[in-house]
Amino acid sequence: MVDDHELFRESLAHLLAAEAEFQVVAHVPSVEQAAAVLGKQPVDVVLLDFDLGVQRAPQFLERIRALPVQPRILLVTAGIVPLDAAALLNDGVAGIFLKHSSPGLLIDVIRKVHAGETWVDQRCLRDLAKAVVQPVRHASERQFTERERDVLRGVFEGRSNKEISAALGISESSVKAAIQQLFQKTGVRSRSQLVRTALERFSGEWE
Repeated sequence: MVDDHELFRESLAHLLAAEAEFQVVAHVPSVEQAAAVLGKQPVDVVLLDFDLGVQRAPQFLERIRALPVQPRILLVTAGIVPLDAAALLNDGVAGIFLKHSSPGLLIDVIRKVHAGETWVDQRCLRDLAKAVVQPVRHASERQFTERERDVLRGVFEGRSNKEISAALGISESSVKAAIQQLFQKTGVRSRSQLVRTALERFSGEWE
């Protein structure tokens, strides 16, 4: 764990230590200390805060690029703006978890990230959707149909197929077909990969 708040680190370390399959290797407040730990032994998952006082998460990511084995990175933060979230996801962060969520959910998300999944808090996804929808519509005019763009926005907002179909007034089978078309056009196989690919392609247009 890399977080500059000692009380939070201590509390979370005790929480995770109670889980049989977890071993807390270390919890440190700075990029330098984290890099020192990772330089001595491989770690499966790093829980990384965005704001580390005088340092920030991007500095940590830059510091560990040379490691022979890259850990999975789960950002655990109080809040983050869409541009920073998109940049970190593009830079290899496997998930974004907001600190006001439940401890039980955090444990579940750590398992998902360790298993190779990408996980982003639904509130963070909604903020990303608001920021990305206009660039996506502009940049993808000829690539995506209007329905595909509307369905893509629903995916960004974390909605299920049923919720997207209700919002757009179309059948669930039509939503599924649109998602499959999006998968084919972007070359991905899952909703999380679709979100990541859309961010990679269009986040540069937000700046």
